[in-house]
Amino acid sequence: MSAHIVYDSAPLGSTIRYFDGTARAPARFRKKVSAWESRNGTGRLVKKEPPRSRATYSLPACFTLHEGDFGEGGVIVVSVRRTWSVESDLHFEIVQRPAIGMVRVLQDLGDSPELLNLARDRAAAERWLASNSYSRAYLDEISADEVGADVIEGRAAA
Repeated sequence: MSAHIVYDSAPLGSTIRYFDGTARAPARFRKKVSAWESRNGTGRLVKKEPPRSRATYSLPACFTLHEGDFGEGGVIVVSVRRTWSVESDLHFEIVQRPAIGMVRVLQDLGDSPELLNLARDRAAAERWLASNSYSRAYLDEISADEVGADVIEGRAAA
């Protein structure tokens, strides 16, 4: 599916896979493997930004995937996030949508909310928020309307 479909239909907290359709190079070709990995991966959808227009330029809508955190001893040193335009030439797939009843911890920054954490229930989200202070954070429970009827019935959404 296209990046535009992900932007339109995937709720925040979904796991998204992106790929370019090429085969991974053998491990001995490190530069080729590195280039392939930059165009093939998986991440959690944490932000959707609407298109922006200024007098001198315009930017298309985009979304951000959180690919992972790296650190040591409970301290995050680097958080890897990638932002993709809806005009991207890559292919995207919604691997998993958040389940009904899960709770997102969101923060308002700019024009759209950003996902800080996805918890299994309200109590877990409140515990996370109590130990991670954010001034504009709020809780948002995943509803059946957001997940989609095809997921509720047990079919995978595409």
